[in-house]
Amino acid sequence: MQQESGEIHEADQPWQLSRAGAPLLASYDLDALKRAWHPAALLGRPASLWRYHELLPVRDPAHVVTLGEGFTPLLRLPTLGKQIGIPDLWMKDESVIPTGSFKARGAAVGISRARELGVTHFAMPTNGNAGAAWALYGARAGLRSTIVMPQAAPSITRLETSLAGSRLYLVDGLISDAGRQVAQAVAEQSLFDASTLKEPYRIEGKKTMGLEIAEQLGWTLPDVILYPTGGGVGLIGIYKALRELQELGWVKGALPRLVAVQASGCAPIVQAWQQRATESSFWPDSQTLAFGINVPKALGDFLVLDALYRTEGCAIAVDDKAIQSEIRQLASREGSFVCPEGAAAFAAARQLREAGWIRGGEQVVVLNTGAGIKYPDAITVLPQRLQRDGRIPA
Repeated sequence: MQQESGEIHEADQPWQLSRAGAPLLASYDLDALKRAWHPAALLGRPASLWRYHELLPVRDPAHVVTLGEGFTPLLRLPTLGKQIGIPDLWMKDESVIPTGSFKARGAAVGISRARELGVTHFAMPTNGNAGAAWALYGARAGLRSTIVMPQAAPSITRLETSLAGSRLYLVDGLISDAGRQVAQAVAEQSLFDASTLKEPYRIEGKKTMGLEIAEQLGWTLPDVILYPTGGGVGLIGIYKALRELQELGWVKGALPRLVAVQASGCAPIVQAWQQRATESSFWPDSQTLAFGINVPKALGDFLVLDALYRTEGCAIAVDDKAIQSEIRQLASREGSFVCPEGAAAFAAARQLREAGWIRGGEQVVVLNTGAGIKYPDAITVLPQRLQRDGRIPA
């Protein structure tokens, strides 16, 4: 276990942040793995994220907590791709994962490792999906949970969290307000803090998206990966995964240009990237219908920005109108009801292609991080009505 600075921490105890107060990242003996582990070893393994257990932190498989998460489809989108000028457009579709959100990946690995380390009760702030996933996986593991989310969080995620048996609290504010209340409870009640990047294992679950993309493309890498970014753990994880694959020799060439996509109503990473800063500033009065990326200040913002700079990527913000438009486009052209955050990433792909930043011949992967059905209020439809004795018009 190490900090980006190289400070080493013993892995087999429940660390939160480093001694210096920075996020910790799990590290592996990649030199030894390179000699003993090869892509052929994956043949015949279950189609779940646990197929990559050599690059995951759970030591004893008896502690694995699973609902069948991982190895989600990587779908080519020829119709939408043609429309926006990216013929080689792909979607990594996390809508079909347990809990209906990519947050299941972080929960599966984070909860498994927490149980292995003896954690019995954890707490976390959330915008909705992460709390629901951690509450459900925690219930499966027999762990207690305390979850705090904004009262404006999607109703379905509130329902999931409550039904899982979590102590659920709604706060009249943002995730940053929920985070302050969780921090106080952690200090006063000796709870394990599972907040974003305050434990090192959620990122290990999220990084499996990068491992899967590489495997599903035959151990080649796309030119561009677009990721909807709030706390940014998934983008950090994908970058970490691809670097590990490079060190193992499983992939060759340059890494994909990573794109952090935010909403124009909450774009601290975009602002920092435009200023070539190393960290972001708090975004006041943030708001967007893409609730999962409504994060005014991410603890790991410096890691997100570092990944963008090192891959020659970028950060871009899109407005709610563009997000709603892409929800409709994906459903009507490709049969996929994507979440608002995923729609934001597609809106960004469209805009970056129009600007020439994405070139027409490039292979582009967009992350759809959840199911649209989890956001029933994100978009309005107005079906035509019929009287009981009426006729359907020709």
